[in-house]
Amino acid sequence: MKLKLLGLASALAILAASAAHGETVLLSMKGPGAGNPFWAAAEAGAREKAAELGVDIVVLSPPTESDVQSQIAQVEDQLVKNIDALVIAPTDPNAVSPIVQQAIADGVGVVFIDTKGIDEGVTFIGTDNEAGAALAAEFICGNIEAGSDVAILQGIITQSTGKARADGSKMGLEACGLNVVAEQPAEWDTAKAQAAMENILTGNPGLKAVFASNDNMALGAVEALKSADMLEQVMVVGFDANPNAADSILADEMTATVAQNPGNMGRFGVENALKVKKGEAIPAVIDTGTVLVTKENAADFQ
Repeated sequence: MKLKLLGLASALAILAASAAHGETVLLSMKGPGAGNPFWAAAEAGAREKAAELGVDIVVLSPPTESDVQSQIAQVEDQLVKNIDALVIAPTDPNAVSPIVQQAIADGVGVVFIDTKGIDEGVTFIGTDNEAGAALAAEFICGNIEAGSDVAILQGIITQSTGKARADGSKMGLEACGLNVVAEQPAEWDTAKAQAAMENILTGNPGLKAVFASNDNMALGAVEALKSADMLEQVMVVGFDANPNAADSILADEMTATVAQNPGNMGRFGVENALKVKKGEAIPAVIDTGTVLVTKENAADFQ
């Protein structure tokens, strides 16, 4: 009888420990938070919501945004550890699809943030990137003469985010009669954007504006323009409204950027992935919104 009681006590202790552990959410970002204010904000939002809900959170990211295999390996490792929910910003939607499908088969609640995946039935939480890029294009159109030469610095075009921003900006710029003379990828990177911008300026000395698909690339374009002594001639508009971009706008370097809400991506991601885990229905798309940031409101984003 005593042995049976001990066995029951052990079982109860195991159940209590399991209950104390609670649920675990993995936030799999495609860029390191320490190196990018956008991802730092997404992480902060996710941690805030996890604390509010009383769940554990694991935050991982590959060394660079193009390191697809590292992201896949990180998610695989966490699935072995029996996570309950996965909030993922895919480095490459096609490449990560098999691991997303494995997570779903394992009963994990999955949502995409920032970049839409290809997996049917998985909710996307983030920005309408095409509309946001069109907002940037509209601003450029309203501030330079029709027929002027403009350029686009693209992100990683195989990602839905990169393609949507490239498409939205080009359609908007051409619709108002501007001449898109160059479209060059810089993979979201400041140094690559600076080099790409130098190349663009060499062949297009009459350039009047550049749309950069994120603020890191916009800041790279600014450096190239400074070196060429052309900063006053060329308008630079970015995307993300990171604090360093707001600083640049207030310093009369960048002219504008488009604000996302990465904090909400993290917060809504954690909340809704756990709802999926519980079998609750959520919308197919949850838009976190965009707003144009100029010198008038840049201080709000520092």
